Amino acid sequence: MASKILLKRGTGNPSAGSLTVGELAVDSTNGFLFTKTSGGAVKKFGTASGGSSAYTASILLVAGGGGGGGYGGGGGGGGGVYYVAIYTLVVGTVYNITVGAGATAITTYTVKGNSGGSSSFYPTGSNGLTVLGGGGAGSSNAPATAYGTAGGSGGGQSYSYNQGVPTGLGISGQGFNGGNDGTGGSGGGGGASAVGTTGTSQTIGGNGGAGLTNSITGTAVVYGGGGGGGAFSGAAGTGGTGGGGAGSTSGAGTNGTANTGGGGGGAGNYTSGSSSGGSGVVILSVPTTNYTTATLSGTAGTTYTTSTNGSNTVIKWIAVGTHTYTA
Repeated sequence: MASKILLKRGTGNPSAGSLTVGELAVDSTNGFLFTKTSGGAVKKFGTASGGSSAYTASILLVAGGGGGGGYGGGGGGGGGVYYVAIYTLVVGTVYNITVGAGATAITTYTVKGNSGGSSSFYPTGSNGLTVLGGGGAGSSNAPATAYGTAGGSGGGQSYSYNQGVPTGLGISGQGFNGGNDGTGGSGGGGGASAVGTTGTSQTIGGNGGAGLTNSITGTAVVYGGGGGGGAFSGAAGTGGTGGGGAGSTSGAGTNGTANTGGGGGGAGNYTSGSSSGGSGVVILSVPTTNYTTATLSGTAGTTYTTSTNGSNTVIKWIAVGTHTYTA
């Protein structure tokens, strides 16, 4: 009598610990085939027989926020924010997710604030979605460093010897411009839904532009707020909703909030250094039935977190760097 050779089988993705190198396993519910590589990773093959080769998801990308300027500097621009309500994922395709870093703080007012890092989502070997980091803010002391930098949202202009020089420009569809220096006050960084306001004097900094509200997780959260402008005395600008840091009158501004893309606040009088921008985040909402057969790189809780929103699983990549999702 003929013998049957049966592969290891179960439901959903097998864990690396359940397989030996080169061993095959079958997801008997969905029809996928898996094996374990010599590097210890579990790889999935093919499309489930009779199943769909693609499914739809929603994606939110938020880039890292820009840093504040020094010495009465402007506010950093919020990271670019972009939402796609319907995005088609192809089963078996590896998608690369990059979470942009927040700008590092400067240590001298002789340079502008640094810009934040871009965030992206794209299939291996193809183009995809990218949002730009927030623009760094201008630093006072000389007109050459006073210009805000362009970005997802633009960096705010600092107090300068050349009032009215151009502000940092935002990217259409991702954010807005930073505020100007007006009559000598430093402008707030642009936000994902509003421009940074203009500083009205050396003693009144402009406020950071408001970020953009999104409910992909099931809860309304604001992302990409601009940093407030610094001031020499009086009142520095407030940070924009969505993680923007407040400006200062006597020290470094407040850092942007992590995983919001908020811009850093501008520094106060005679302060060399300034603030850092908040890191970005990438959020993917997929049907839970498809999530159970997907493969993610990294470690739950540190690389990404998961939650549920109705019939969907929401994956939130929080660690700066590049990660993968195999649909």
